Amino acid sequence: LNSGSIDCIWNGFTMNGREDDYTFSVPYVDNSQVIVVAENSGIEQLGDLAGKTVGVQAASAALDVLQSEEEGGQKELTDTFAALNEFADYNTAFTELQAGALDALAIDVGVAKYQIKSRGEGFVMLDESLNTEQYAIGFKKGNDELCDIVNADLQKLADDGTVQELAEKYEIADMVSLGAAEENAEDAAEEAPAEEAAAEEAAE
Repeated sequence: LNSGSIDCIWNGFTMNGREDDYTFSVPYVDNSQVIVVAENSGIEQLGDLAGKTVGVQAASAALDVLQSEEEGGQKELTDTFAALNEFADYNTAFTELQAGALDALAIDVGVAKYQIKSRGEGFVMLDESLNTEQYAIGFKKGNDELCDIVNADLQKLADDGTVQELAEKYEIADMVSLGAAEENAEDAAEEAPAEEAAAEEAAE
């Protein structure tokens, strides 16, 4: 990116914590790191992972969260695990989970939903998430010109329904944060009274 060989990074690229390193597009997907377990595991919440063997993909956002001691990090939770095993890919990790060699998997929610659906019954996702993050397109720091062009085209795709159509096709409609301009205006109008009320209450 810095050498100019590519113009942007666009592949499940987390913007949170990297805002000072890149110029980012508007975020288009809200992503969370979640825990997937076997249906009969007896694990129902994050606290139940104490003493368990947890799998995670190497160099993933989920691994970062589990190793982070900063705000929003889950290092304290990870310290209760019997082991944290890293895998090159989630297909291998799911095989290990299915075989009982792992008790749980830490994984992006989008990948989790896809894997659970494609593999059929036998796996569930915990209600508690490890963390929430947003995906955006990363440009070289200061490249506002290209970022603005891409943002405008993204908005056109949201306005004409393409984004929603694709989100429904791939069953991630509940994760997409990029909405049509008129929807954004409606949301802003709904939030305004609440914000005004909060401001008045704070002033009193």
